[in-house]
Amino acid sequence: MSPTSSARSTAGTGIVCILCGILCLTISDAIAKWLGGTYPPTQILFLRCVIALPFIAAIVVALGGRHALRTRHPGIHLLRGAINVVSATAFYSGLRYLPFAEATAISYAAPLCVTLLSVFALKERVDATRWTALALGFAGVLLIVRPGTASFQAAALLPLVTAMLYAVMMITARAIGPGESFLTMSFYIVAAQLVCSATTLPWFWRSPDATHWPFFAGVALFSTLGLTLITQAFRIAPASVVAPFDYTGLIWASLLGWVIWQETPDLMTCIGAAIIVAAGLSIILREAIRPKRGRDT
Repeated sequence: MSPTSSARSTAGTGIVCILCGILCLTISDAIAKWLGGTYPPTQILFLRCVIALPFIAAIVVALGGRHALRTRHPGIHLLRGAINVVSATAFYSGLRYLPFAEATAISYAAPLCVTLLSVFALKERVDATRWTALALGFAGVLLIVRPGTASFQAAALLPLVTAMLYAVMMITARAIGPGESFLTMSFYIVAAQLVCSATTLPWFWRSPDATHWPFFAGVALFSTLGLTLITQAFRIAPASVVAPFDYTGLIWASLLGWVIWQETPDLMTCIGAAIIVAAGLSIILREAIRPKRGRDT
């Protein structure tokens, strides 16, 4: 097989991995939305972590060896876990009150928030093209949220909080540095989520119904499988190839929302989601082009 054919095969495998991974994460979120009608968000997150952590540890050891479980930054991981608990709680709460596709679309503003936060927190330069993409992306969010109109729901702000806190979590990852592998970070973000969500249980706990345990297991299984497949996609294929397929989650969310809850996104939500996707793709592709230009100069 020629190098070109091999690269194409690797890219194709990476695309399949991320497509399946995003589908798994969307299924996990759909189950969490259903459970959210009965259980507090932090309890869902806690039980997800309890069930998932042993499997994640096994995957990390299998792919990276036992040394992948060691870290020199326990404090930063704990901080990121606390941020992630608040972020996931906001998203699960939003799922309880919003149509599935709408909550998912708003949360996809996360790459825009990462870029915006990098300007103020890391003093990174953003060119006119990316500023335009940011402005269009947040305009898409406004089209979905529609503040000041009769269709506005305060719950629509919850997935936006998720997107913003996700950006904060990504920025804090810079403090860890390149010396720690993605596998190690994946393990400790779940371990820290488990610790931080456990602190809320005395105030937010409802004894699970026996028939609901398979659904809690489903949240853990599909989220773990999804993250594993997405990690594998970025390991074997260039980020510029696989990252755009992250947005297929909107298709899965729309389909599951329609099948399970008979939800149909209205025209403004569809337009807003399309603008968010276009803006996010613009930033992703712009980031992919910049290193190539640097090598060419």
